[in-house]
Amino acid sequence: MQPDARGLREPARCGYLRSMTQFRFTPLAQSLPATVPFVGPETQERQRGAPFDARLGANENVFGPSPRAIEAMQKADADIWMYGDPENHDLRHALAAHHGISHENIVVGEGIDGLLGYLVRLFVGPGDAVVTSEGAYPTFNYHVAGFGGVLHKVPYVDDHEDPASLFAKAAEVDAKLVYLANPDNPMGTWHAGADIVAAMEALPRGCLLVLDEAYVECAPEGTAAPVAVDDPRLIRMRTFSKAYGMAGARVGYALGASELISAFNKVRNHFGMNRAAQAGALAALRDRNWLTHVQSEISTARGRIAQIAGENGLCSLASATNFVAIDCGQDGVFAKAVLDALIAKGLFVRMPFAAPQNRCIRISCGPTRDLDAFAAALPGALEVARGRADTGA
Repeated sequence: MQPDARGLREPARCGYLRSMTQFRFTPLAQSLPATVPFVGPETQERQRGAPFDARLGANENVFGPSPRAIEAMQKADADIWMYGDPENHDLRHALAAHHGISHENIVVGEGIDGLLGYLVRLFVGPGDAVVTSEGAYPTFNYHVAGFGGVLHKVPYVDDHEDPASLFAKAAEVDAKLVYLANPDNPMGTWHAGADIVAAMEALPRGCLLVLDEAYVECAPEGTAAPVAVDDPRLIRMRTFSKAYGMAGARVGYALGASELISAFNKVRNHFGMNRAAQAGALAALRDRNWLTHVQSEISTARGRIAQIAGENGLCSLASATNFVAIDCGQDGVFAKAVLDALIAKGLFVRMPFAAPQNRCIRISCGPTRDLDAFAAALPGALEVARGRADTGA
């Protein structure tokens, strides 16, 4: 082994380099944990050494995307060597026609998660106040922390995110952003859109409402906020991940005032949307019949999940989403025991992570075979959880 110019042989040289390496992370980056907001089912499958029999935890649309969307994405594969259109021209114009607005009021991005990251980057710096609900969608919190914002949280009220509490807290802390999902994740509850618009009279001046409407296509008529698209008080987030069944394609979009929408061009990844995803979303948007079919399947599945809960002496929350929260009747420890037992039986499910909502487990809508598996597994899971409770384990 020959020494290098410093007279160090290879093993010693590697140690020397390691000792000299000091990554110059920002103080903010150094302060953050290296974490993932969600533990995916794939991770759990690797840990348990077996695939899940039913995937009922990620709020995916198990009924799948439009066959037209699949066909469009397959055709686009031949051109995948090309970057996607950085302006998302065709999809933005189609969405504009769908909503009866200008394409200048729409930005397309890598799912709502990606758009939330860009939005927070535009508004939030170290120390800036942001308001959300305790236990609400954690990816928003992840982005806020990543840019040094300070999160202020308010509790749910009757298992609903509460606009009045959110807006009052925003006024108290001079928040730049306030996050509200309607319908809500993880509880599936919702407000009439008109009630949210009325509550916005209390939204403090200079605070932007981030209204996440990811599940609005699953919800009753009147859930979407009836507000002009150029209202500067809010930005609305939509997605192709839920009712349109394209979670893996990562296609989301935001509706807002043109000046706000154009600001995304300052920070977004202009080649973040791949060609196949753009083509698939465009075809999915045009297939109204498939969307109607999926909405019917979701409604049927919600009824079946509620029936299964009732047959086991549990209550379910009325849902406007493609999942149902089931109240396990005790506390978060008991609900976690039920969840663990279901996972052990090969069913991937999740639960809210903040009390008192963590007394529930959350079951995604799925086809008959998946819900039959859930119906078969739930009694045993409850027995296991009750046994642990009795023994204090």
